[in-house]
Amino acid sequence: MVRIAGSPYGVSPGPDGALWFTLAEAGAIGRYREGEIRTYSLDSPDGQPTVIVAGPDEAMWFSESRGNRIGRITEAGALGWFPVESPYGLTTGPDGALWFTALQADRIGRLATDGSVTYHPAPGMPSMITTGSDDALWYTLNQGNAIGRTDLTGATTVHPLPTEQAMPVGITPGPDGALWFVEIGAGQIGRIGLDGEITEFPLPDRAARPHAIIAGPDGALWFTEWATSRLGRITPTGDITGTELPGAEPHGLAVGPDGAVWVAMESGSLERIPL
Repeated sequence: MVRIAGSPYGVSPGPDGALWFTLAEAGAIGRYREGEIRTYSLDSPDGQPTVIVAGPDEAMWFSESRGNRIGRITEAGALGWFPVESPYGLTTGPDGALWFTALQADRIGRLATDGSVTYHPAPGMPSMITTGSDDALWYTLNQGNAIGRTDLTGATTVHPLPTEQAMPVGITPGPDGALWFVEIGAGQIGRIGLDGEITEFPLPDRAARPHAIIAGPDGALWFTEWATSRLGRITPTGDITGTELPGAEPHGLAVGPDGAVWVAMESGSLERIPL
């Protein structure tokens, strides 16, 4: 356990061998490496930094959903910003640009490193976004109850979910070439193949409210259960197990430079789970 003064929300490994994380309520970015914690306060404490990812340029990039901007921070702590609409999910695309969901604007956007922005329609409150094995952008439509796919030309396909009120949030490419996602409203894990075929796996506790999901180095998918303070694990064949976490409200998670799974706990810590 690494205690953090604040409420960690998103976490991601950086090119510098550190773990970077967002402090949504404090309006700050944190960096942890070898027992040292650094915190960088943003110029707007109300911007709500949420998702953070390694960019194409050796810097870390993060979304500020209330601040209507995407930020960039270097290893030395130098900050810069790019104005966009209500960004939430964020990923580095196969084209070297930053792709994001505009949560309140029903669009996804492409932010080039020169600051130019292009938007594409995505009705249904797009939430998290990732790059698939087909080099397209895949994202969850939380209120649209669907998974969206947009290729680099802007062509879009929407795949409705079989379960009503599923409210998908996190999404990640899996070890099997498919996309895996969590349904916070239905208490299920979902899998969508590149052909659009969807399979859903109910959790043992349907009220667990799964939030984020990643692929682990062990060939399984790992996900946070926000309501139960558990870390879940599902294999590509659908076998589900769980690990109890200390603290409360696990949100983002990532595989760290040490090969362990790290979980951002809003109760004030980063939790390390060795594989």
